[in-house]
Amino acid sequence: MSEMINPELVDLGLAAASKEEAARALARRMESLGRITDLEGFLADVAAREEQMPTGLEGGIGIPHCRSAHVTAPTLAFGRAPGGVDFGAPDGPADLIFLIAAPAGADDAHLTILSSLARRLMRPEFVAALRAATTAEQAATLVAGGDPAPYLPAPEAPTRPAPEAATRPAQPTGSAQPTGSAPSTAQPARPGAASAEASAEPTASGVPETTAGGGVVDSGEAADRPQLRMVAVTSCPTGIAHTYMAAESLAQAAREAGIDLTVETQGSAGFTKLTPEAIAAADAVVFAHDVPVRDRARFAGKPTVDVGVKAGINRPAELLAEARDKAARGETEAHAPTPVEEAGESQDGYGAKLRTWLMSGVSYMVPFVAAGGLLIALAFAIGGYTIDQAPSVADHFVWTESASWAALLFQTGGLAFGFLVPVLAGYIAYGMADRPGLVPGFVGGSVALTINAGFLGGLIAGLIAGGTVLAVQRVKIPTALRGIMPVVVLPLIGSAVTAFLMFLVVGKPIASLQQALTDWLSGLTGANAIILGVILGLMMCFDLGGPLNKVAYAFAIGGLATPNEGSLKVMAAVMAAGMVPPLAMALATTLRGRLFSKTERENGKAAWFLGASFISEGAIPFAAADPLRVIPASMVGGAVTGALSMAFECTLRAPHGGIFVIPLIGNPLLYLIAIAAGTATTAALVILLKGLRRTAPAAQPGEAGPAAPAEVTAAA
Repeated sequence: MSEMINPELVDLGLAAASKEEAARALARRMESLGRITDLEGFLADVAAREEQMPTGLEGGIGIPHCRSAHVTAPTLAFGRAPGGVDFGAPDGPADLIFLIAAPAGADDAHLTILSSLARRLMRPEFVAALRAATTAEQAATLVAGGDPAPYLPAPEAPTRPAPEAATRPAQPTGSAQPTGSAPSTAQPARPGAASAEASAEPTASGVPETTAGGGVVDSGEAADRPQLRMVAVTSCPTGIAHTYMAAESLAQAAREAGIDLTVETQGSAGFTKLTPEAIAAADAVVFAHDVPVRDRARFAGKPTVDVGVKAGINRPAELLAEARDKAARGETEAHAPTPVEEAGESQDGYGAKLRTWLMSGVSYMVPFVAAGGLLIALAFAIGGYTIDQAPSVADHFVWTESASWAALLFQTGGLAFGFLVPVLAGYIAYGMADRPGLVPGFVGGSVALTINAGFLGGLIAGLIAGGTVLAVQRVKIPTALRGIMPVVVLPLIGSAVTAFLMFLVVGKPIASLQQALTDWLSGLTGANAIILGVILGLMMCFDLGGPLNKVAYAFAIGGLATPNEGSLKVMAAVMAAGMVPPLAMALATTLRGRLFSKTERENGKAAWFLGASFISEGAIPFAAADPLRVIPASMVGGAVTGALSMAFECTLRAPHGGIFVIPLIGNPLLYLIAIAAGTATTAALVILLKGLRRTAPAAQPGEAGPAAPAEVTAAA
């Protein structure tokens, strides 16, 4: 820890009126030591993390933190603000402020050390010593892991820490009072801290030390009664601070209550899963998290308390008591959360959930499409467009004939392609209802193929299958039957209901709609085709691999399931437009490198290959750094390319591959012209827009580019 903080990173008289000013003051200390390469970019990352969830904690602590590409080494800066700074804590401003900066690729060892600070913040003697420190050297030593005892207030003067503790309800009280302090009856029912020696430090995996039996060491107060066993999972968006603070707080509360508790910290330092034996033996489960609990289905059927990570820090005793009560009543969750429920925010509406369900199916379908489509495209390239009439290679295969090898590729690709609709339906249902939805989803997708309902039929079948399973899961089932629900009852009922509805109710109307869509695509010519190309180009370049991009791509590959002239044109336009953003960024950094930072220029070199390979995500670093200029310019170029591709009547049978499948494209020369036109358009617009705003030289030493714009945003 000593290499992460030193006296130059400590400000015991931090004067700041807002959390932004506090973060900037501490970040400047990091910048002066070369720990930050771009101050504004780093502060934008800190602000983005604050928007996810306030980082103020009860007890007068603010702990802003983030992982950022602008950080060169894991760093801690500490400030003591006598006037207090509001970091969103419910009990008021913070006077102890820690700014934690971790590199985007920080290793597990560094993040484990950072997590140990979060745990120590839950110990009253550590917090009291920080408030009593008189020099920056003392504070740096404490934060680096030094013994707080020499810096605690003298026993004969207990009045300094006592009133502060009484006014900060989040500071633990009880068995580990600072020297000379007495427990205050004004404190809320907050568990006391065990001694520093008994507290559970994180191991290399980020998991607290446990007893041989899997539980945190018990205080022995409840030795005369059966010991309650619990497990807990803690996690936060960044996985650096709150994750481990909640774990420590729950561990302290468990020791006070005589509960055998094992905590799984799902933090950035990695995590070791709770053993199946520990989960099976647990009487109840506590989830204190702000990001989805990984593999949450492990805890199905257990009495569960589910709260945000701050509740785990601020009121652990209450959570454990609630879990105890639920265990006594035998109250369990109706069903385990699905992958989609875990992936979304609790406040997401049905529209957001529907989009995520559909994207779940599409993401699993794409590998089948890519493998099958490329095999079929190669077969046509080797054996010509009559290869689809070749006999089965199981009956006729000549090792020395290219036609036989082409037939093998075509028939293998056809088999892979045949899974497209069932996989789409199966994993939409999986996204909704977890594994019990897979069988009904695959059955529904197969029915969609049987009745020629195609891609649209697969979408509807997946939603029907998932919805059916969810409905059955909500029915109260006797405990004795719960074991057979996932493997017998849910697949049986779900498959029967889905097949009935697809065969007899909704299947035929969907098949008619699918046929109408196919006929429409086949008849696209002239202005209609160009307009569709513009729309697809805009969608492909709006979010660079995000939901809207995936919708356009799914529309294109859905047409490949029943290929015709129109669907092949759509596939060509979609791939061409998707290649434009990264190619344009590569071209712009080559032509006017001084408009871009050194990092962007390096990314530009890689973007040549990414764009040529049809990987739109190659432009994301540029869009994240300057979205108001890069994204609109990319959309304009994508629209130009999409329109030209449709106007030139270019076709494509392969769903992926970029320039590497140019021999498989109809009108390949015109296709390349369309891509070049869109690339040039986007590059010119980006250069123009960046040139207009560039009024000052670069602020970073050694950088040719300008300082980061005010509107920069980045994910925490």
